Amino acid sequence: MQSVLDLLHDTVTSPWVYLVIFLVTAVDAVFPAVPGETVVVTAGVFAASGQPDLTAVIVVAAVGALAGDNLSYAIGRGGGAHRLARLPAESRRRSGSEWARRAVDRRGGVILMTARYVPGGRTAVTLTMGAVRYPLRSFLLFDALAAGSWAVYCGLLGYFGGLAFERNPVVGVLVGVGLSVAITGLLEAIRQLRRRAHRRAAGR
Repeated sequence: MQSVLDLLHDTVTSPWVYLVIFLVTAVDAVFPAVPGETVVVTAGVFAASGQPDLTAVIVVAAVGALAGDNLSYAIGRGGGAHRLARLPAESRRRSGSEWARRAVDRRGGVILMTARYVPGGRTAVTLTMGAVRYPLRSFLLFDALAAGSWAVYCGLLGYFGGLAFERNPVVGVLVGVGLSVAITGLLEAIRQLRRRAHRRAAGR
């Protein structure tokens, strides 16, 4: 265990960690399976001991998330709507894209900021915003706010976990990641309940 902890410490405290954070958060915006939150939370935990720098972690994570979201938006503008239309009707991605399309029509900026905290949701929203030609200037403004708040949230979640478990950073990482997963799950549960409520209302 100590050797694993030492390897993790050496990796996270290396100057290369900022490049890793940027790449992972950027890719995570396009492929939700990549653990963007986990990387930022982990860096935040170790930042509690001085390295890496917490401010730099947050800034790099925000820039990476912003870059990935804009890539997803560009993919949507380049034909993402046709690809989404070919997804199976009952698939999770198809369901997410349909939810995103309706949400964008009603309140694009707010839903973009909210969806940043839901891995599958944010990808569906950014793809759909590109596909429906949501104004780029408005997209950049709201996405910058979303990416910034998300990076602060993940970084501070890890940082305070690191302060609470200063002698055992692995526990701090597990607690931080666990809280992140729990909050994401809660947001997803609320979204599902609201969708069901809307369906029942429409059925009546």
